[in-house]
This record gives sequence, C-alpha cells and structure tokens, in this order.
Amino acid sequence: MSDQAQAPVFAIQRVYLKDLSLEIPNAPRIFLETQQPSVEIQMDVGSEMLVEGVYESTVTVTVTTKVGEKTAFLVEAKQGGIFEMRNIPADQMEHVRALLRQS
Repeated sequence: MSDQAQAPVFAIQRVYLKDLSLEIPNAPRIFLETQQPSVEIQMDVGSEMLVEGVYESTVTVTVTTKVGEKTAFLVEAKQGGIFEMRNIPADQMEHVRALLRQS
C-alpha cells in the first residue's frame, strides 16, 4: 500500500439543517404580558456511524422563553454534519469523536 492510502483523513462532507421548529402556544395573549420573560437554553449533541469511516454528528439547541408559567416561545433547531474519518489511529479516534460531539 502507498503512504497516501495510509494517511489519516478527516473531511467535512455535508453540513445541513436537519430540523427546525417554532411554537408560540399562547399567542396572541402572551404578547400582552408585561412581566420580564425568562429564557432557558438546552444543548444536546449526538453522533452515529453511517457506514465504515463516515459519521453523522448532530447538535440540537432548544430555547424556551416563558412569562411566568406560560410559554411564550419554544424554538428547536437541529444541525447535522457528515464527516469522513479514515485511517485515524485508534488511540486518537476517541479524541476526534469527542470533538465532533462538542462542535
């Protein structure tokens, strides 16, 4: 085998918006509220091997805005990316996967 065949490969194949949703369950009355809203942000990451050497990494962000106990807005976005990872030494592969989970 040539040296090129053994060279580590890390390449971004695709980055895409996988899902997006917006809910305003208490509209239009929630817009009449004068109380200061509270905002909560949650983030989740995931990864999955699609085929040998090709992985999908996802980042999901959920933003919930409330006025008192009433939900004003609920926004959720999920971004995905497909990454090619080949010939990466086993002792470094977990570090690469951890980076994908953090991105």
